[in-house]
Amino acid sequence: MNSFSVLADPVRRRMVELLAEEEAPAGRVGAVIMREFGIGQPAVSNQLRVLRDADVVTAERQGSQRIYRLVPGALDDLTGWVDRYTRMWSQRLDALETELVRDRSQRNPGARRPEAR
Repeated sequence: MNSFSVLADPVRRRMVELLAEEEAPAGRVGAVIMREFGIGQPAVSNQLRVLRDADVVTAERQGSQRIYRLVPGALDDLTGWVDRYTRMWSQRLDALETELVRDRSQRNPGARRPEAR
């Protein structure tokens, strides 16, 4: 399963958000997910297993707990894709702003240019 499929599910996306903040025992992740999504412990366990199977998170036994943490670089394919489109849209929006300013100044030669952001 790729990063896009893994994060398509809102429960798994929230789990990743939680684990991006800090590693956590399954019980703590489960408590938040059960409260926010109204699902039971078996469904939480299933979603954590999906994240493990996709190599997005790892689980390490510490005593009677499983401590979950994100795998460094596990979402690099997703972040690379987002970065590529972010740059593209940023360039296109900058070009649009230039055209709008040019059009505005042609329609109203005395108008002031907008302040730089």
